[in-house]
Amino acid sequence: MTSFARALPHLRERVGSAVFERVAGPMGPENRVRIHQTPGPRWYGADRPVRRVHADASMFIGGLRALLLQSLHPLAMAAVDAHSGFRGDPWGRLQRTSTFLAVTTFGTSEHAQEAVERVREVHSHVRGTTTYGDPYEASDPHLLGWVHAAEADSFLVAHQRFGAEPLDAEGCDAYVADMALVGRALGVSNAPTTRLELDERLAAYRSELRETKEARDAARFILLHPPLPWVARAPYAVLAANAVVSLPYWAQTSLGLRRLPGPVQACVPPAGHALTKTIRWVMTSPDSTS
Repeated sequence: MTSFARALPHLRERVGSAVFERVAGPMGPENRVRIHQTPGPRWYGADRPVRRVHADASMFIGGLRALLLQSLHPLAMAAVDAHSGFRGDPWGRLQRTSTFLAVTTFGTSEHAQEAVERVREVHSHVRGTTTYGDPYEASDPHLLGWVHAAEADSFLVAHQRFGAEPLDAEGCDAYVADMALVGRALGVSNAPTTRLELDERLAAYRSELRETKEARDAARFILLHPPLPWVARAPYAVLAANAVVSLPYWAQTSLGLRRLPGPVQACVPPAGHALTKTIRWVMTSPDSTS
């Protein structure tokens, strides 16, 4: 065995731990034990599609896509801009979101309900007026519906493109139905339960979406100025590029995102596949793959 082969498991563990800490935060290991090892009933059984999707490395691309798509609703963007602190503490926001997804997907029903209630309590205090004079409330079921639909669509699109085991048509419908459970718990009215309903819901919001300075500024921050060390910028750029090209063309243009030259664009999906496979590998315990 070469020295590199001997060092590989250690390198894999170090990189995997670094990625996990960045996404899950300093309390990540403690939360992981609480989420996965606390006995009790869960909202989702082990065979549910939501578990397959949310455990996959494609979520890195899906999460970025969701942020970009959600920003096109001026009320949602105003709420995020004024109350989330995503520019001052973007990693804190990511860690809170990833913990919420983990708890509601894999945690006990009791812990999932507690997580939902905490979010609803936060939403109850988020209200204001956009720069265009339009009032917003984060607890508005209609606005929650947009955030929910954009998120479900983004996670599913990313998984179908980059997931280790893409879902069949029935599985896609089941994933949307799984996500509807959390959506309803958060206050979404009539959450879609099939892929067709999800597509129709997204289309119904199109007339409300706007090309705003706030959305374009947020896109530039997310894509061009991530708070990352230089060594991590190249992998992040691959994730970000795949998030962008997976958006509908109208969303790309609304955010002021230029279409990549043909040869460059052709390289983006293969690079995304390679990177998600690498992330999946480093974040999987060697014991679980032996």
